[in-house]
Amino acid sequence: MSDSSFMDAVEGVTPLKIEAKVELRKANNTRENAAARRAAALTNPQQDPNKLSTSHVVMVQPYDIIAWKKHGVQDGVYRKLRLGKYPIEARLDLHRKTVEQARRDVFRFIEDCMRYDLRTVIILHGKADKKDNPALLKSWLNQWLPEFDDVLAFHSAQPAHGGTGAVYVMLRKSENKKQETREKHGLKGAIFHG
Repeated sequence: MSDSSFMDAVEGVTPLKIEAKVELRKANNTRENAAARRAAALTNPQQDPNKLSTSHVVMVQPYDIIAWKKHGVQDGVYRKLRLGKYPIEARLDLHRKTVEQARRDVFRFIEDCMRYDLRTVIILHGKADKKDNPALLKSWLNQWLPEFDDVLAFHSAQPAHGGTGAVYVMLRKSENKKQETREKHGLKGAIFHG
């Protein structure tokens, strides 16, 4: 087809009007809109199940022993924990972690231990670098562990397990384990008269 025949073919045709495919408008950034967005964010916060504190920590020194037990934990049980006499069922290594990474990992670790009915575990937190004084992760761990309902006690480990750079943690028995103990010792359905 030649140019002239093409021109003859399109004679009288009006070109289509081309409209913009994207319409850009400046955002309406009024104070009312900003206040509404803030209110929506506050009323619909993302629920973080990790309630471990992040605001203030009492610092401990690298070679300090950290220890704690809940009221009701028997002295003999705590002594065995302190001496490393219980088998260690799981371990968490926090070396080279930031405080936020450690907070997240400790929370997840304790939850997983409870899910799998583990009772005695160890957390390796380190003592700190020689230049880093006091021990940051150790200090936070000392604060976080009592915040767990499932933690009954903890104590710095024996030298063979990391000494003051690690901590033994005793977790409460799950309902399944309590029932197993009752059945093992013939206490199922037993009635005690006082």
